[in-house]
Amino acid sequence: MPSPLTVPSVADLFAQSTDRVATSVFWIGHGTRLAGGAVTYRNHYVLVRCGRAFGAASVRAGELDPAACQDLSGSPITTLLETAPHPVRIAALDALLAAELPFRDDPVPERVTLPDGTPEERAVARDAAVAGLLDVPEGARVALIGVVNPLVAAIRDRGAECLPCDLDLRTTQWGDVVSDSAEEVIDRADAVVATGMTLANGTFDGIVAQCRARGIPLTIYAQTGAAVARAFVGRGVTALSAEPFPFSQFSADPTVLYRYRAQP
Repeated sequence: MPSPLTVPSVADLFAQSTDRVATSVFWIGHGTRLAGGAVTYRNHYVLVRCGRAFGAASVRAGELDPAACQDLSGSPITTLLETAPHPVRIAALDALLAAELPFRDDPVPERVTLPDGTPEERAVARDAAVAGLLDVPEGARVALIGVVNPLVAAIRDRGAECLPCDLDLRTTQWGDVVSDSAEEVIDRADAVVATGMTLANGTFDGIVAQCRARGIPLTIYAQTGAAVARAFVGRGVTALSAEPFPFSQFSADPTVLYRYRAQP
């Protein structure tokens, strides 16, 4: 695997040769409405199993045929990296990198155990852990690319102003206007938090480049693409909350997320 210090873009990571096979490729559709909220989050994922690891990428509604995903099961990982639709390529890359270094075996990150509980309790704990990676003064402007309402609240609880951005949501739970331009909110921000969804929709490299050009910290909150984002810690990504599959919303039991910080 290329060193994180020598990886300039996601595209470069696709150029890998491996004899590993995608044992299983599958698709999940998942809806959630947290208590007291007016938003139903509709998330779609493509998953790739490679050895002892799963890789994941977010998918927009209608972007992939679930049956076609299943038909890719048994494919060589290299074939998926070269020829599959972009979200499947991200999921395959994520699975490969996670298989080569499983998060549970990585000595670098801080392990944070999310408590058992309701979806609301676990979402609040998860997003507080993500916001805990922010090292910003009170009043700082934090761009949030990929809006999750508990994370908006967690950012505000740290005394920061949240600049929300999302391709689907138009307002937050509290009525704040949500921008659809990552470039616009990054231009106004003192720090940025972006979700792993940016890997699958192709905006990740641009976000990294813009944050590096402005000299502002970038935190990635990654369920999908967590192992891909890990390759950028210290190379444009300042901090990472990695939560590999199965994600916290799929369990009521304690689960672990892994927090990385770039070394100064």
